[in-house]
Amino acid sequence: MSLLLITFIFFISENNLMSQNTGVLKEQIIKKLQQEQGGFAVAFKTIGEKRCSLLINENEVFHAASTMKTPVMIEAFNQENKGILSLSDSILVKNKFKSIVDGSAFQLEIGRDSGEKLYDFIGEKKPLGSLVYDMIIHSSNLATNLVVEILGAKNITQTMRKLGAANINILRGVEDMKAYEAGLSNITTAMDLLVLYEKIALGQAISKPASQQMIEILLDQKHNSIIPALLPDDVKVAHKTGSISGVRHDSGIVILPDGRKYILVLLSKDLENPKKSITAMAQISRLIYTFVNQKD
Repeated sequence: MSLLLITFIFFISENNLMSQNTGVLKEQIIKKLQQEQGGFAVAFKTIGEKRCSLLINENEVFHAASTMKTPVMIEAFNQENKGILSLSDSILVKNKFKSIVDGSAFQLEIGRDSGEKLYDFIGEKKPLGSLVYDMIIHSSNLATNLVVEILGAKNITQTMRKLGAANINILRGVEDMKAYEAGLSNITTAMDLLVLYEKIALGQAISKPASQQMIEILLDQKHNSIIPALLPDDVKVAHKTGSISGVRHDSGIVILPDGRKYILVLLSKDLENPKKSITAMAQISRLIYTFVNQKD
C-alpha cells in the first residue's frame, strides 16, 4: 500500500446537503491511491452553502516544487498593497543568483525551464507583474528566482503564516543545487495550500481586488495534466502545478459553470511511475467533480 495512514474527514451542512455516497467516494479515492507506488496527500473543500471537506494525509510534508510559486505571487501582491513596490516596476532580467548555502553564484539551465522564452530578455528589463505572470502560467524558474530575490524568501514565509498556512516554508528560489544537496528545500502540506487557495477564493488573500487578480492569472495556467485534465471544458480551474523528480503536484480553485467553487490539492512524492500517477490524480479530480455535481 502506498499510503500508511489515511485520514478522512467529512463535514455536512445543517441542511444535510451533499450527504449521498460519501462512503463510496472515500473508497474510490483510497483505491486509486493504493494502486500507485508513492506517497500522496489530498485536500478538498467546497466554498459556499454545501460545505464539505475531504482530507488525506493533509499535514504530511512534501517538497513544494513549483507549488511554492503561489506563495511568491501572494507576497508580490502583499508588498504592492503595502506600497513597498509596484507590479509595474521594471526589473532587470539576469541569470545569476546566489546560493543560500554560501553565497556562491549559480545559473539556471534553459533546458530545465519551461519558461524558456524569458531567457531571450536577459540584459533587458521586464515589469515585475509580467515576471509574476510567467512564473505562474509557464512555471518559469528564471522569473521565480528574479521575483524571490526582490521579495525576500523570509517575507514570503512570514506572510503565509499570517494567512494561516502553518507549515509551508519558502527558503529560496529554484535550482539552488547546493541548498538542495544540503536538504534546504521549500516545503508544503496539502492543508497549507488548501488554506491559501481558500483565502484567494474568498477574496481574503491580501485584498478582494488582489485575490481576483491572482485568480485571473491562475486561470491562464498552461500546465493542465492533473486537476483540469478530465473535467468538462466549461469548468474553469485557477491552479498551479509542481514537478520535480518523483514528484507531481497540482493545487487550485475549481470554478463550475453555475459559479460554485471548490478547492482541490493533490500532492505526491517518491513516484515510481509519474505518468501513471498523473493519470490516477486526474481521475481523482474527476471523481470529486462528479461528487460535487451529484443531485441531492
